Amino acid sequence: MKQMTRRVFGVAGFALLLATSASFAQQPPPVRIRGQIEKIEGDVLDIKTRNGELAFVKASLADIQVGKFIGVTAMPQADGSQKAIAIHIFLDAQKGVVADRHTPWDLQPGSTMTNAIVDTTVAGVDGQVIMVKYKDGEKKIIVPPNATIVAYAPGDKSELKPGAQIIIFGATKQADGSLTTPAISVGRGGVTPPM
Repeated sequence: MKQMTRRVFGVAGFALLLATSASFAQQPPPVRIRGQIEKIEGDVLDIKTRNGELAFVKASLADIQVGKFIGVTAMPQADGSQKAIAIHIFLDAQKGVVADRHTPWDLQPGSTMTNAIVDTTVAGVDGQVIMVKYKDGEKKIIVPPNATIVAYAPGDKSELKPGAQIIIFGATKQADGSLTTPAISVGRGGVTPPM
């Protein structure tokens, strides 16, 4: 396990598991950090990074309804569909803020992330089949019974404490080697973000 120190700025309000999307012109690419908070000193967090299967605040297939904005971590299949590893249901307020798109992802080698609106959902032979649409296209998502399904909920800085499982999107590396971020997504009740 690798020990890292992260500096946090502008943490007046958090959205639990808020995926941020921004472009940083002429800066190093944003960094994603997954791990557990070990220690907090002011605005400096010591985070022990980790990899592995993750979970969030639980949700179910019944919560994935037509018109919902979801994020799907998946593995591409030979027929062009995506087999879901995890699905997170965004807050309604995140529509139009979080980019809708299909992109490579770093949870597992070859994995993808699709942020999109649910167009249809039907039961299939290999699991639930969800058609999602995003700005540049659409994807057929197969949701096997073992896929993790979670939902975002409002969060608070007070939830950042030792032992909390977190994921940070869009961290930027500073000259001193530390990373800064405008938001931290934290698992509530001992759960770990699945992305």
